[in-house]
Amino acid sequence: MVALETVFELLGNERRRYALYYLYERDGPVAIEDVVETVERWEADGEGVGLEDGSFEEIALELQHRHLPRSAEVEFVQYDPNQNVVQITGSPPEFDAFVTIAKLLESPGE
Repeated sequence: MVALETVFELLGNERRRYALYYLYERDGPVAIEDVVETVERWEADGEGVGLEDGSFEEIALELQHRHLPRSAEVEFVQYDPNQNVVQITGSPPEFDAFVTIAKLLESPGE
């Protein structure tokens, strides 16, 4: 079981939330590059315009050094910076419910 406060903290930042939405829908390890590309695309779509040059690198750095390590503090997010992969596995029902509802409400990439 994960504390509700922890779930809210994980979903409290848009960039981290987008990464978690993407990871939640995937089975097995996902390359960090794939996560970054998806987050970049969803952020650009949400603004209705493309992002600035260098946004891929900015997103990659922020995810790799801030958001993915923070997410990996919970037992169901595994982040391996040496292999450049991350995955969600065995997530608790509390997380499943909130991430599903949040993604439906926010609808990134649509």
